[in-house]
Amino acid sequence: MKTFRDYCGQSVRLTEERRKHILEHPEMRGMVKYIQETLLNPQQVIQSLSDKDAHLYYRFYIGTKVGNKHLCVVVKTVEHEAFVLTAYLTDSIKKGEIIWLRK
Repeated sequence: MKTFRDYCGQSVRLTEERRKHILEHPEMRGMVKYIQETLLNPQQVIQSLSDKDAHLYYRFYIGTKVGNKHLCVVVKTVEHEAFVLTAYLTDSIKKGEIIWLRK
């Protein structure tokens, strides 16, 4: 298990099971360091519309294995424990309340 810090200094766990799940997708291989970077220095954080306990951290990357994409890292917090649910590359940012926006 890895533990990262987010932009607020909150501890976020990435379990081995979740890491393996994320890396099942070929485009995500080699992206664990970018998950850490996205948590620590996101361009924006959105509250999930489907789960009020989940935040979507976004950061744009140029030249990923599938082109220029946003990395979305989904973090769920339960009883003050934050952990990565999943992470994926996407063309668009989901709708939801903006929790944080880099200026």
